Amino acid sequence: MNKQELVDAVAKEAGLTKADASKALEAFIEVVSKALKKGDEVRVTNFGTFAVTKRAATKGRNPRTGAEIKIPASKQPKFRAGKGLKDAVN
Repeated sequence: MNKQELVDAVAKEAGLTKADASKALEAFIEVVSKALKKGDEVRVTNFGTFAVTKRAATKGRNPRTGAEIKIPASKQPKFRAGKGLKDAVN
């Protein structure tokens, strides 16, 4: 399912116009992005948790030359599915 199909499904399920569903989805994405940027967690009961984890700096190899390169530390967004979502899938 792509973003447009998600907007269509949300509009149909919630009885909203596609424009309103699109605005709601954009707002959700923006709020979650801002919270993660600040280092906060976003928990949605029975759905899951969005969080940020730190990834340590590592060394890698350039596959073409075999030269060793440094991979800098970074922050990675993560999603952990909640019990309700896991139960719905299984």
